[in-house]
Amino acid sequence: MQWAVITAAFLASAVEFVEAFTIVLVVGITINWRSSLLGAFAAAATLALIVGTLGVALVIYVPLDILRLVVGVILILFGLKWLKKAILRYSGLKALHDEEAIFEETRAQLRARGEAIAPRFEPFGVALSYKAVLLEGLEVAFIVITFGSSSATNVCNNTCGITSAAIGATIAGILVILAGTIIRAPLTRVPENTLKFIVGIMLTTFGTFWAGEGFGVAWPYADAFILALAVLYLLASFILVMILKQSKQRHAVMADVPKDATEVPEQEVLH
Repeated sequence: MQWAVITAAFLASAVEFVEAFTIVLVVGITINWRSSLLGAFAAAATLALIVGTLGVALVIYVPLDILRLVVGVILILFGLKWLKKAILRYSGLKALHDEEAIFEETRAQLRARGEAIAPRFEPFGVALSYKAVLLEGLEVAFIVITFGSSSATNVCNNTCGITSAAIGATIAGILVILAGTIIRAPLTRVPENTLKFIVGIMLTTFGTFWAGEGFGVAWPYADAFILALAVLYLLASFILVMILKQSKQRHAVMADVPKDATEVPEQEVLH
């Protein structure tokens, strides 16, 4: 179970870290790196405090069955939100998330404000970097706390579960920072929509499994049934993508047909 928790936390965190890194990068390039890094580190400290306090509180005060039920329902809703975005993008009904476009747009906004590179700390740059990392990091913190606190087993307790999820998130953050530092550009090659799709499947799967356990459901084959749930959601998502693609194509064909195409010309009626 713990390997699945680490993997889910890693993938989900990687998506959020890429989005946050884009803003941190543009602030560093457009304003200065002092302001950008100060805001990012301050947000990271805030998130660590949130995970440490809230995670410990959940472990101590909330019974495991109730926690799994509540967290399971929340994870289902959270996972379905990610799945919805990924399915709409795969079907062509929603534009793909473009980190490079976000980078250029944010840089243009900063330049329009007249922000210039300066050696001192700029409050606006610190605030922008802090807000970006905090907002994206809150989703990471949510996943770390919920996954970790609900993945307790006979071998690993709640605290161990939170530690496992935190390890996955930390590894993702380090890899994104290293990659971004090396290339000094938005991580446009990261298949973000694919990651969101995978994470959406995992969140919805674990949410269903834990919510069922909270309701007292005895799943067949115990933890192994998680794979069956994942396959079920994967097939359902694939079918939805196909249906939406066909619907989009039908609407496109109907839009190309003139409104009076079915009307018989007046000259032909007279003849």
